[in-house]
Amino acid sequence: MDAFLIRKTTQSDNKDSKGTGEPPSKRAKKEESHGSDEDLDHDLRVDNPLLKPLPGVQRLGSIASGLEDDETPQHSDAETDQPRRTAIESSLPEVKSGKEALEEYENFRASQANDNDDSATAQSRLESRKWVRGKTSLYVDAFNLALSTVLDEESHLFDEKEMYVFNQWNNLSYEAQFLYVRLFLRKTASWHRISRLRYHDDIADTEAAVNELQQVRDFAPDSSSSSPVPESTDPGLGSLAQDQCVFNEKFALADMSEQHITGVEEAVALLSLDEAKALAKEAKVQGKNKAELLKAICKMSNQQAGLFSLGLRRSSTTTSVDSPDQGTPEAESPGPSLDEDSNRRKHFLEKILAVTGPCVRLSLPVFKLFERVHLVFYRSTEWTEKSLTTIILAKISKLSFPKYIVSRSANIFASRAQLLEFETAMRTEYAVDNILEFNSPVTEVGFRKVIETFEDIYPRWKTLLQEEQEKEERIYESGEGAYLRRLNPAHSYTRIVHKAAHVYGRLKEHKREHALLIELLDQRLFHLARRGSWYQRKALLEEHYMYALESDPAYANPELQKKHWKRIAATTCETALEDRDCHLIYHYDIQKRLVKLEKQLKIPKRLQHDFGHVRLQKPEEHFVEGIQLKKDDMVGKKGRAASTKTIWMDEGEGGGECSVEAMCLSWYRSQGWKGYHAEGGIVRTLFAYLFFDILFLYIPNVFQTAYQTCPLDLHTDAFYPTRASEINHRLVKIANGGAAELIEEVDRRERENRTCVVGLNWDYELEDLLELADSFDGAALAAVCKVMAQEYGQRGGGIPDLILWRTAPRKEVMFAEVKSANDRLSDTQRLWIHVLTGAGVKVALCNAVAKEVREI
Repeated sequence: MDAFLIRKTTQSDNKDSKGTGEPPSKRAKKEESHGSDEDLDHDLRVDNPLLKPLPGVQRLGSIASGLEDDETPQHSDAETDQPRRTAIESSLPEVKSGKEALEEYENFRASQANDNDDSATAQSRLESRKWVRGKTSLYVDAFNLALSTVLDEESHLFDEKEMYVFNQWNNLSYEAQFLYVRLFLRKTASWHRISRLRYHDDIADTEAAVNELQQVRDFAPDSSSSSPVPESTDPGLGSLAQDQCVFNEKFALADMSEQHITGVEEAVALLSLDEAKALAKEAKVQGKNKAELLKAICKMSNQQAGLFSLGLRRSSTTTSVDSPDQGTPEAESPGPSLDEDSNRRKHFLEKILAVTGPCVRLSLPVFKLFERVHLVFYRSTEWTEKSLTTIILAKISKLSFPKYIVSRSANIFASRAQLLEFETAMRTEYAVDNILEFNSPVTEVGFRKVIETFEDIYPRWKTLLQEEQEKEERIYESGEGAYLRRLNPAHSYTRIVHKAAHVYGRLKEHKREHALLIELLDQRLFHLARRGSWYQRKALLEEHYMYALESDPAYANPELQKKHWKRIAATTCETALEDRDCHLIYHYDIQKRLVKLEKQLKIPKRLQHDFGHVRLQKPEEHFVEGIQLKKDDMVGKKGRAASTKTIWMDEGEGGGECSVEAMCLSWYRSQGWKGYHAEGGIVRTLFAYLFFDILFLYIPNVFQTAYQTCPLDLHTDAFYPTRASEINHRLVKIANGGAAELIEEVDRRERENRTCVVGLNWDYELEDLLELADSFDGAALAAVCKVMAQEYGQRGGGIPDLILWRTAPRKEVMFAEVKSANDRLSDTQRLWIHVLTGAGVKVALCNAVAKEVREI
C-alpha cells in the first residue's frame, strides 16, 4: 500500500467570497490538455499527473499542518504545493480546520455533561455528542470509528494475526492510542525524537506511551500456529495479489531507535541545522547548508573507513616526497582493521544518538495494516488527516445537509484475495506512472519495462473485464457498479493498458497500438471519460498509418488502400459522435477531422456532414484602459518572489485599489452589463440549483455518510453514465427554457436552511440568478451543464473570469477572460472557450492596458 495510498496536504481550500461584486477566491487551475490530436503520432501525451501516487505513504505537508503549535516537524523542507482534494473531502462540507477545528471541538466537548462511562465507543460518543476529557480526542475517535466500522462490516478481509493486532490496539491506553494516531498522521517511515513529541495537553507521560507502543508482543498461540489464509483462490494470479502486511512470530506497534538505527546516514538525518554544524565542526568538514553538512559527515566517515579497512596507508609525508617509489600506499603497513572501522562508525552513531536521544518510528507491518483499514473504510486510495476528522466535525457543526439515502455496501471486496489484488494493481499502476511521468525523458528501456508490465497484467485484465461485464448484466442494479468498479483491479489495469497503447505509439508499433485502442473501446466499464481521446487517436492512426501496416487484399493499389482506411477513419469519427460516453469536449476536434476526411474522399456534398451550427467563433477582443499601480517594496510571503498579480485603480468605484478583473468588471458595468468576477463560481451555483435532485438521487455506495454535500462519484467519470437518463431529461428541460422554474423551486425549499451543496453559494441573489438564467439561450446553458455533468472535477477550473449579462437591447450572456500584459491562455481555458463558443455563447478576451502607471 505504500506505493499508492496517498496522504495529501491538508490545507483547506478557500471558499468563494460572498456578496455581489466580490470575486471568489482563486482556486488552483489545473492544466489538463484535451486539445486536438494534430496529424503527428507524438501528439498523444501521457496524462498530466495532477496528483500521482508517491513512493512511500507520503502525507505532504501533514507535519506542518498547524494543528498544534507545539508540534515540531522533524524536517523543515515541507512541501507547499496544494494538490486537489480527495473524493471524500470533496463530498464533505467546508468546516474549520487546523487549530480552529480543535478549539471548536474542545468547546463543544466542554459544553457537554461529564460522562464517566469508560465503555462508551467512538460511534456512541458521536451519536450522543458526548466526550470525556482526557479519555477521548477528535483524532482517536475518528480513527477508532473507521476501525470499528470496517470490523463490523468487513472483518472477512483480515486474517487471525491481523485481528489479534486489532485486539491489542483496543487494549492500549488512551495516551498510547493518541500518540500512535498523531504519528500515523505525520510523516511515515520517519523517526521522531521523543523529546520533541509535545502533546502535553493529552499525554501526561510521553515516555510511558512510547514504551507501550514499543512493547514487543507475541501472537496468541492459536493465531501464530494457524495456517495462513490463502491469498488467492486463483493460482494463476501469482504476483498480482501480494500481501504487504507480513508479520513474524512477534510484533510491536512502534520501533526503537536503539535497535533499528544502525547506520550513520539514517541517524544524521535526525539532526537539526545547529546540531549538524556542531558535529561537522568536530569532524572538521564543511558545507553551505544542512544537506551539504550531512552529506560531508557521511562522506568523511565512509572515506576514512574505505582506505583503512583495506590495510593501506602512506609511510609518511616526508618519505613520499623524497622518493616516488614510496609515494604509493604500502600494502604491508598495518592499518585499522575492520573492527576499528566498525568502531569508528559506531562512535559517530553513538555520538549522534546521544544528541537526538531516544527516537520512535511506527512499525511498518502494523502501519500498512491500518492503511488497509482506511482504504476499506473510505472506499478510496486517497485520504488525508482532514478526511479522518471532517466526518466528526461535520456532525458537531450546525450545518444543514441535503436529504438522501445513506448506503454503504459491505461487499465491495468480496474476499481478502480481491483486496490484495487491488492493492497490488495500484502499486503496479504507480510503477508505470513512475517510469512515464516522474522520470522524464523516458528512454526506450523505460518504454520496454512498461510493455513488460502490460504483458504481465493483460491476461488478467481480459478475465476481469469478462467477469465485470457479467456482473453488470446479471447482478448490479440502479447503476450500482459504476462507482464500485473504481475499486476493482481492472480499473488500474485499464489505465495501464491505456499507457501501454501510448508507449506502442512512441515506439512506432502502430499496429499493436491500434489493436489495443479497439479493445479499450470495446469495453464500456472502465475509464469512460477517456473514450473521446481513444477515438481521436484511433482515427488518426487509420488516416495516416494503418494502410501500410494492415493492407486489405481487395485493394492492390496503395492509393486505394489509403482511401479504404480513410473511410474506416471517417466511420470511427461518426461512431465517436454517436457514442453517448464520448464527452462533449472531444466533439469539435472529431467533427473537424470528419469534415476533412469527407472532403479527401470526395463524398458528394449532399452526403457530407455539416457542423456549421456548432462552428466555433473566435472570441472578441476588448481593450480596457486603466491606471496601474506599482509598489516598489513588494515582497512575497516567507521571502519568496512577489506575486505577479497586478494592482489597478478602480476609477468607477471611488478610486480605490482593485484587481485587474475588478477594474475590467467596472468598465463592463459602465457599458450596461451586469456581472460577477466568479471564475466559475456562479456556473457551479447554477449547476447545483439545476441538478439538485439528481445530485442526491439514490445510487448505491456514493453516500457513505449523512454529512456529504455531493455524491462520492461526482468528481469521477462514473457520475454521468450512472445517471445518464435523468441528466439527459434535465438537459432537455433546460434547453426548452425550464431553468428559472427549477431554480425557484430549489431556492424556495432550501435557502432558509442554507443547505450545504457542492458549489452552491447562497450569497448570490435569487434575482440575479433568475435574470442570468433567463438571459442564457436554453441550448447554450444545457451545453454548459452537460460539460459540468460529464467532467465536474476537471472542468471546475478554466471558466472565464467574468460572467456578464444584460436584458437590453436584447437578452444576452457573455463570458470575458481578463488578461494583462504577458498573460497567456491555459489549455483548460482554451477548452472552455471552445465549449462556450460552440454553444453559441459570446466570449471575449479582455486585455487590460495601462494608460498610466503610478508608483505607490
